[in-house]
Amino acid sequence: MRWSDRHWLALILAVYLLLGGLYAIYTPAWQAPDEPAHYNYVRQLAEQGDLPVMGPGDYPAAYLEQLKAARFPGSMPIDSLRYEGWQPPLYYVLAAPVYRLWGGALLPLRLFSVALGAGVVLMTYAIGRAACPGDRLLALGAAAFVAFVPMQLAIVASVNNDALTELLVAGVALRLLGWLSRPGRPARWLVVTGFLLGLGLVTKASVYYTALPLALVALWLVERRPGPLLAQGATLLAPAALVAVPWFARNLALYGWPDLLGKLNHDQVVAGQLRTADYLSQVGWPAYLVDFATTTFRSFWGQFGWMGVPMDRRLYVALGMVSALAVAGCALLAWRRRAAPGGEIARSQPSRYPVVLLILWLAFAAGGYLYYNISFVQFQGRYLFPALAPTGLLAVAGWRALLSRRGSGVGAGVSGLIAAGGALSSRWTGSFDKWLVGAGLGTALALVIRRWLPAGWDGWPVVAILAGLAGLAGYSLFAFIMPNL
Repeated sequence: MRWSDRHWLALILAVYLLLGGLYAIYTPAWQAPDEPAHYNYVRQLAEQGDLPVMGPGDYPAAYLEQLKAARFPGSMPIDSLRYEGWQPPLYYVLAAPVYRLWGGALLPLRLFSVALGAGVVLMTYAIGRAACPGDRLLALGAAAFVAFVPMQLAIVASVNNDALTELLVAGVALRLLGWLSRPGRPARWLVVTGFLLGLGLVTKASVYYTALPLALVALWLVERRPGPLLAQGATLLAPAALVAVPWFARNLALYGWPDLLGKLNHDQVVAGQLRTADYLSQVGWPAYLVDFATTTFRSFWGQFGWMGVPMDRRLYVALGMVSALAVAGCALLAWRRRAAPGGEIARSQPSRYPVVLLILWLAFAAGGYLYYNISFVQFQGRYLFPALAPTGLLAVAGWRALLSRRGSGVGAGVSGLIAAGGALSSRWTGSFDKWLVGAGLGTALALVIRRWLPAGWDGWPVVAILAGLAGLAGYSLFAFIMPNL
């Protein structure tokens, strides 16, 4: 029997739920970034029926460091960690019944987040089909990517508002892709999209720099006349404002103008958090940039606990190799598209606007991440996860381009350059990086061999990468998280 999309998607979801459940069960309590503070938000809402008001003492920096160093023993309470009290309330409102139903147990709350993450996987598949309707394998591959990134599993298997944020951002993006494909849809299409956007605005601040500008750009892409554009913008933003304005009013009443989000008050409370200016004065720009790039990359794929448990360096080398191939493959696709306007390749690719939307989605998330790091040292790649769906789509597209029979020559060249760069860098670093050189040469050799294999095998290298990612996710839990936390 030939498997349909439904069968493959069910398999991806089953493996995701298995891995997510294992992460939720076996990750020690509170050993996920900020989980105690998110839990205390849910607890206050469930037990007292009111939202927290953030104030002095809610971020006990020294005590938090003691908790992390001691691995959160039961003898040290977490009640004083309340620094997430500024967050918008939707996730916590939805999680409060779970808290009440299971008496505040941690595992059900974690599994609630895992269930939300399953929605992100499904939404990624739907976005892939909407962006490129004729390419089912791209959509399935992107869904698998989102399901199996180890750090994504570690985050969605903990108590926080990230999974709901990703789900709502993806839902808004899917609606926007539908609008781009048929801009003459009834006004209620924008009304529903605006309502989803409003739910995102009362879930997490990252929605403000991802979904909100993405929605406005999508309208502008298909309608440049000022009058109709303003009318469509009002139709979209009015329901979003209807949902979000009560939250803004509450914050203004508590914290004063112009603190609509409560973020300014938060920044004053977390006085013990490392500031970017202080870190720069300590290490200087070169060391800062190296640390920023290295830690961001590692923590995107997997740097567990409170950023204190990295994976084996050899795994980062392998992940760096597949990341480089994905980027080079996307560049190859762009070059081909530009070299053959109107030709067979251009006709087989998604229309221009969905591609633009996906790239902007990723760019907005990256811009917000950079902006956040202007004030605080927050080198955490998970802050890019609101754009994990377009990242997966672009990664799978890049791998297919470079690992196919047609693109394998370019891939071998890229891999060879990486190996040469690793060998030459020893002149400046003083040490020979055998793992990087070996990975580059091994990949180059494999792609040279690939050039002589049938074109019908083009999809299997991508399947191998995604299967390896799933294996790495399972391995990381038992090799890094449990022994070290």
